[in-house]
Amino acid sequence: METEILNKIQEDLEFLKKEVVEIKEHMVDIDSIMTEDDYKALLNYEKEKSRGRLKSHEKLKKELGL
Repeated sequence: METEILNKIQEDLEFLKKEVVEIKEHMVDIDSIMTEDDYKALLNYEKEKSRGRLKSHEKLKKELGL
């Protein structure tokens, strides 16, 4: 009886392991999801860049004295 219970637990654990692996394989990386606010910020960045209003990192550091 005890052996049957242990075997059932082992089977259940193996099943759960396989399920977890499959779930992990199909998970979306949260950092790769773009929210509506992210998309608006990207569009704004593209507008500012095309207008020549952006400063390079190095230029900004010089202006701030860093």
